[in-house]
Parts: sequence; C-alpha cells; structure tokens
Amino acid sequence: MNEQRPDPDELLRRIREQEERERRAKLKIFFGASAGVGKTYAMLVEAHERRRAGVDVAVGLVETHGRAETAALLEGLDVLPSRPVEYRGATLREFDLDAALARRPGLLLLDELAHTNAPGSRHAKRWLDVEELLAAGIDVHTTLNVQHVESLYDVVAQITGVAVRELVPDSILERADEIELVDLPPDDLLQRLREGRVYIPEQAARAAEHFFKKGNLIALRELALRVTAQRVDQQMESYRREHAIRDTWAVGGRILVGLGEPRAGLRLIRAASRMAARLQAEWLVVHVETPGEFAPSGAARDHLVDLMGYAEELGAETAMLTGTRVTDQMLAYARERNVSRIIVGKPSRARWLRLLRGSLVEALLSGSGGIDVFVMSGERAEDERPAGPAPARAPSLHASGYAQSLLAVALCTGIAWIVHLRLPPANLPMIYLLGIMAVAMRLGRGPAVLASVLSVAAFDFFFVPPILAMHVSDTKYLLTFAGMLVVGLVISTMASRLRQQADSAREREHRTAALYMLSRELSGLRGTRELLRAALRRVADVLGCRGVILLPDDSGALAVSAGEASVLGEAGHDQGVAQWVLDHAQPAGAGTSTLPAAGALFLPLLGASQTVGVLGLVPGDPGRALTRDRLRLAETFASQVALSLERAQLAEQAERTHVLVESERTRSLLLSSVSHDLRTPLSVITGATSSLLADGAPLSAPLRRELVETIAEEAQRLNRLVGNLLDMTRLESGAMPVRWEWHSLEEVVGSALGRLESRLRGREVVVRLAPGLPLVQLDDVLIEQVLFNLVENALKYTPAGSPIEIGAALGDGALRIEVADRGPGLPPGQEESVFEKFYRGRREGDPSGVGLGLSICRGIIEAHGGTISAEGREGGGALFRVMLPQREQPPTVVPEKEPGPGAVAGQEPS
Repeated sequence: MNEQRPDPDELLRRIREQEERERRAKLKIFFGASAGVGKTYAMLVEAHERRRAGVDVAVGLVETHGRAETAALLEGLDVLPSRPVEYRGATLREFDLDAALARRPGLLLLDELAHTNAPGSRHAKRWLDVEELLAAGIDVHTTLNVQHVESLYDVVAQITGVAVRELVPDSILERADEIELVDLPPDDLLQRLREGRVYIPEQAARAAEHFFKKGNLIALRELALRVTAQRVDQQMESYRREHAIRDTWAVGGRILVGLGEPRAGLRLIRAASRMAARLQAEWLVVHVETPGEFAPSGAARDHLVDLMGYAEELGAETAMLTGTRVTDQMLAYARERNVSRIIVGKPSRARWLRLLRGSLVEALLSGSGGIDVFVMSGERAEDERPAGPAPARAPSLHASGYAQSLLAVALCTGIAWIVHLRLPPANLPMIYLLGIMAVAMRLGRGPAVLASVLSVAAFDFFFVPPILAMHVSDTKYLLTFAGMLVVGLVISTMASRLRQQADSAREREHRTAALYMLSRELSGLRGTRELLRAALRRVADVLGCRGVILLPDDSGALAVSAGEASVLGEAGHDQGVAQWVLDHAQPAGAGTSTLPAAGALFLPLLGASQTVGVLGLVPGDPGRALTRDRLRLAETFASQVALSLERAQLAEQAERTHVLVESERTRSLLLSSVSHDLRTPLSVITGATSSLLADGAPLSAPLRRELVETIAEEAQRLNRLVGNLLDMTRLESGAMPVRWEWHSLEEVVGSALGRLESRLRGREVVVRLAPGLPLVQLDDVLIEQVLFNLVENALKYTPAGSPIEIGAALGDGALRIEVADRGPGLPPGQEESVFEKFYRGRREGDPSGVGLGLSICRGIIEAHGGTISAEGREGGGALFRVMLPQREQPPTVVPEKEPGPGAVAGQEPS
C-alpha cells in the first residue's frame, strides 16, 4: 500500500461528514423488483430483531394485502392507529404523521414509500412524511419497488408499457443510509402470484396478463440489481476515500484508456470499447495535457477532441487532465476511479529518445501496483481514419518570431558592449540569459532555442579573446559556453512551458467565465423572448457568431423565434437542415459529418425530456470556421440554453394551468352561486304570472296588485344580480374607466339611499357628513354603486329595525367614508375574505347571495386609487371604511347674486 500523508482539509471534511451521519436519523429502504418479492416481510422480520435488541419499534403503517404470514408478523409490535380520511364517499386509512411525531419511537416502520396520500393530508406524498420523520430524529424503515424510482420512469415505461404515476425522487435513495435488496426469481414470484400470495385472485389474474409477465419481471429484476450494485459501488468508493486507500480494488472491472498521440487513439478506443462490452464494465478515456505539448487551438487538439467525442458516442466517459507528468496524473486518476485495467499505445519515440526522456509504458508498469497495464499497437490503415480533420503537427512558427529573436540577441550584445569595459566578462552572460527568458516568454520555444545558440556565439565572437574571432584561446571559457547554452535552453523550455500553461489556463478561465455568465444571466430571466435574446447576445460575445434560435410550433414545424433569419441562408434554404436536427436530436450543418454543405452549424437544444428547439450559428468572419474547442463550448451553451428554455416553458405552462384551474374554479363558483339566485326570482315571477293568467276564479284587486308588486320586486332583484355580474366582468377586463369630476357627496349619498327607499322602510339611517364638506373629486355613478352595495349588505346581514350609519369627512388629502351597522359583525379573521369574489357568510341564518357586492366595491375603490377595509365594532356590528385620495384642491363655489329691483331673472342687469 502506498503511504501518503492525508490532506488536512480533506480529513476535516471526512470527520464532519461522519459526525453528521452519526447525528442524523437513519433511513433504510427494503428494495425490490416488484410487489410480492417479500420486502414488507423482510422489514417486519428485522423489526422483531431490533425490538429484541432493545430498540423502541413502532409500526406507522403496513400494508399486508391479505397475506396471513405478513399479518402474523405484526403481532407483538406497537401499531399506531391510522387516520381515517373521507374521500369520494369512501373512508381511507392513512398514516397519522402527527401521532408518530408525538409517539417518537426509536424506529418507525412505514410501508410503500411511493404512496400518494389522500387529499387533505399534510404532505401529498409519503416520502415527504418520511423526510419530516427523519428531520425529527426518528429512524425509518420503508419499502420501495424499482419501478417507482423517478430516473427510471422512461425505462420502466418502455419495458412494461405502463406509465407509473407514483414516483420517488432519486435524492431519497441517495439519502438512505442502507438499501437492502429483497430478491426473488421471476418463476418463484409468478408461482406466488398464482397461489394468491401477492394479490387477491381477481387482481392476480389481471396482473399476470399485463405487468407481471415473465419478461417484465426479468428486466425489472436486472434494474433492481443494477441500482443496488451502483449503491454498493458508491459505498465502496466512500470507504476507500475515508480510509485513504490508494490501491485499487478490482471489483468492478473499470477500464481506463490513456490517449497520447492522437494518431494512435482510434485503435485504442475501439479496443477498449470491445473489452468493456465483453466484461460489461465501465470505461474511461483520458488525455493528460503537459506543458509544451501543443497550443490549445492547434489542429492536433482539434483531432483529439474529435476522438473524445467518438469515445463518448461509444459509451465512454471522457476527461482532460493537466499536469507536468503524464504517468503521475494518469495513475492518480486511475486510483481515484478504482480502475483495474489501463490501456495505452505502443511507444512511437525512437529508442534513444525514450532512454533520454523516459518511457510512458515503463513508468506505468513500475507505478501501477495492482492495476493491469495493456499495451496495444497504434498502427492503422489509411481507411481507418476517423471523420473530421486529420491529425497535424503543431503549426510552424512564423519567420517574424525568429527575426525578433535575432534582434533580441543583437540588443543584448549592444548592452553588453556598453558595459563590458566596467564589468568582468563573467557577468556578461547574465545579460544574454535575460534576453533568452524574454524571448521564450513572448515568442515561444523555437525562437528561444535560437536565441540561446546565437547568444553563445555572440559572447564568444565579441567578448572572449581573441575578440572578433570564433576560436577560443583560453579553454576555461568552454565550460562557460556549455553552461550558458544549457542554462539558456532550460530557461527557454521552462519559460515556454509557463507561457503555454498560462495560455491554457486563460482559455479554460474564459470558457468557465462564459458559462458562468450565461448561466447567471439566464437564471434571472423568466420570459421566453428575453431568455432567447440574452442567449444569442452571449453567443455573439463569446463565440463571435451570428445566431438564430428556432422553436417548434404545435405541429412540430420550426419557426424563427429570436436572432437573424439570414443565418438560414437565402430564402431560408437551410430550414430543412434545422428541421432534421430537431427531429433527430443531433448536430448537423457546417463543420459536422451530417449535411456539411449547409451554410450554418445547427445544434439541438436538448432539454430533460425532449428537444425544445434548434440553435443556428454562423461565424462572424465567413472565412474562419469554429475550432473544436469552440464547438464544444457552443454545445455546452446550447445545453444551458435548452435547460433554461425548458424551465421557462414549464413555468409558462404552469401559469397557464393555474389560470385554467382558477377559471374553472371561478366558473364552478359562479354556477353554484348564481344558479340559486337566478332560479329564486324566476320561480317567484313565474308563479305570480301563472296566477294572474289562470282561468279560475277572478282575483281581487288587492291580490292582483300584490302579485304585480312581487313580480316587480323580483325583477329588480334579478336586474341587480345581472348588473353585479356585468360590473364584475367590466372591472376585471378594465372596461370600467373612472370619470373624475367634482361632486357633492351629500347628493351621491342621497341618490344611493333613494334607490333603496322601499327597502329602508322601518330602518333608522343616520347620515353624518362633516360640516362644510366641500366638493369631492370622484366618479359619482361608481361611488353611488359602492354606497348602494354597502348599505344593501347591511340590510341583508342585520336584524330588522337596527340602525345603519353613514359618515364622511375630509382629512390628510383623502376622503373617508364609513358605513356601519349593529348586526352580528364579521367572523374573526374574515375581515379580508369578505371582499373576495363569491364569498358569502358561513354562519347559520346568513342570507343567500352571489357574493359579488363587496368584491365590486373593492374593484371600484381600487380603480379610484383608494382602499376599502372592514372591521368589527365595539358593542357588535361591522364597519366598512373607504379611503379615496383627493388629488387637487376643491374649486371655490361663488354664490349667485340676487336680481336687483326691476331686473328679470336669468337676464343680465342693464
């Protein structure tokens, strides 16, 4: 085992995680492929073992499904009473969460984790109940079938043809401290089904014909085994990290492919793919970037990116690593991922170069420990070359770089010539070394090597006796020359590597910053149009491309939603390419192997569940195509845009659904509220008119008059009802404008009371308007309707003969109007609810009504920019207060002069 000092920060993190695990409540899931495998039975057996060990065990809810052996295991356990819930005429027995929290057992058994609770429960799903129990410090044992795992929804639906509606998020499985697989072979499960030990006979027959087919059970069993194996693998990795075990444990057969030179990568990837398929193992493809390898934008890197994409298509996981030594990085990554096999290509360097610089294969063999290393040939035929650009050597440096290197040496020589009379010759090489470092940092390794050689030659020619000659009289300078050349070469190499590392880090930082800015900007937007415009703006800034985003309509046809339609070419001839990308969810167009003749690159916007659109890109410079790195960045951009777009669409869909639900709720409330109030006056009118039209004995004049008055009253009542409905509709649609004019409030109050004159007989109405109340600015018709509704409301809900008070005063720039009564008052906590649409009193004896009057009042007052509130009165009764802002000073009313003697009224005096 390799000894390594543990990282203090990592050690502290592990200690904190372990303390957190020990502190929190434990969750154990008994996991199975389907119903009937024995999950509940296994849970109850363990419960008895824990009870005998002294643990306080309680049963929250267990579904026996009529199985006698399961029911027998409940004996001796404390079973909490269930909670009865009335639903659609039936009484359901649900888990009582509050009773379990009050009981606080050490361990609670709660069957069927995916269960949907009955309406009216605190949580919609049972797994939410489990989360609350765990938060309260109660350990929970529960059961779950594999078809209820949310991430496997599509797989299960494809296998069984059944869309499972009750799902449990994967986060619950990740939260579980232990998952125990309860397994049963399909034949044994089918035998249990036939014996009636899973469902009752009628249900068992239907289940055998649909869900419980043998093929379905085999597939579900494999899914359950894979989920459990994945969990076990995570536990093993966690154990290795906690105990700082660096040696690999070859239990999963994971394979790692190390890509060196891109030209040798294709054969390695194909060989690893075949090996992984044969071993049913995961496989990884990595490349280690070392300083001085090649520039990040070089053609060789583009080809490497192509190989990485090809490996991903074959099912590999890829990673780009960075470091100074390929062997160290590759072995560290292999141990971190518990790799059991490493595949590399045969060394292609000359033997003398391998002896000088070392061999990757020999270094891997000496440091691999328990990891097997496979060395494969990298040769291949010409027809095996993958699609995409061929591998190329790093681009040659421009001649200007070498010319600048020559000028730098000349400059250093001039400086040395100026100071050589005052300094010993041994100090002059330092000037040249500084120049070599500057050339390496600015121009790269090639010009720096040239500068190193020229510096030695210039020092010898100009400063070493005999001067202006290339031979040396003193042999001690030979060692100086050798040291100067070696130091110059080392400095040039190190400086060049540092420069390339800085360039690579800058490029990665640029990509990361671009993705962060895009993600942050998109996360703050809600509307689809704003989101698309922001995405295209970011694409133009980072990638230097013109873009267009196309979204499908209801028929699936694409249409431009944002960006430049010119990206689609003249007359939109690339529209078909974009449609192909939408239909096949694969990139196409310029720079790809699919429809490469297109003028633009089209990328699918892949959401979580479907392709939500297409992103089209054209480089801003027509003669410059996107590099592979830029293409990968564009694909990442497309993924971010797709997820944000899908989120926005889901939000809009949720909003539409909410509006539809509210509309349906309003419609139902309207029908239930209006039907009775419409039917009552119509029934009275129909009865009265039938009596008047009857051919029987003639009616007396008083009786006829009474019937006619009844018809008139009910017609007025019906007219008020229809008027309220129309007013509410006009208010909600904004079709009721406020006409601001100066009016006398006394006249408005009098007009409202006049409309209610017949209904106010026998009532004392006290009107208290502030003395000298000036003209007020309001819409007299609308405020009259408000007063009418408030007084009518008081008439409905107060005893006959009780007084109604109306008051008004002006102060603090607002008109205050109050309508008070001495009725039963408002129910506690309902002061705001009374203004909601269709709200009616819920106390026994309250009159019926539609419940729109007060809602209309609020709408009118808010249209005036004011407020309306309700509160109870001391001594009983309700008080409604209206506050109307007064924007201007009231006009001064000049009284008319009395006509003088001899004048005629209405004429000007002479």
